[in-house]
Amino acid sequence: MTTGDIEAHIRDIYGIGVSDTMVSRITDKILPVVREWQQRPLEAIYAVVFLDAIHYHARSEGRIVKKAVYIAIGIDLDGKKDVLGMWVGENESAKFWATVLNSLRNRGVEDIFIACTDNLTGFAAAIEAVFPKTEIQNCIIHQLRNSSKYVSYKDLKALMADLKAVYAAVDEQAALTALDAFAERWDKKYPKISQSWRDN
Repeated sequence: MTTGDIEAHIRDIYGIGVSDTMVSRITDKILPVVREWQQRPLEAIYAVVFLDAIHYHARSEGRIVKKAVYIAIGIDLDGKKDVLGMWVGENESAKFWATVLNSLRNRGVEDIFIACTDNLTGFAAAIEAVFPKTEIQNCIIHQLRNSSKYVSYKDLKALMADLKAVYAAVDEQAALTALDAFAERWDKKYPKISQSWRDN
């Protein structure tokens, strides 16, 4: 955003006016702090790292373009959650994720036990190239979205209730039993859902 854009944004949201000069002075003070945060050293090992992108539209050279903010959130071995970084790219791709993962490696991350992703094509290969011992797990929210994507509205509530018995099970055996029951009830109508849960 230009200083004029920021000034207009502050006026629209907060109803106060600030000069372009004040915006410049503030951003000049903030940008070094932002760069320091973006480049700070990280823990050597993370138990879980969630990797996902948020998509939004932005004005660029007089046009509206789609952008993606890549976000990595880590949980360290003490259970503390931390935003490891945010990167802006054109759109979500495994190639850009490889850049993000290399950035994490360069900032001190040696190993990630579990990487939780949206199952983007090529994402697993990008993770394995940088962190070869990492177990890759599909995010439950993305798994649920993918499961309900092609389900008829009239079936959705009952199907999702049956799926909840799978992902809310107390242990693996109970989950597998619930998945078998789900498959028995829904595979004739939606055969790909139970297989997707088995695969992921």
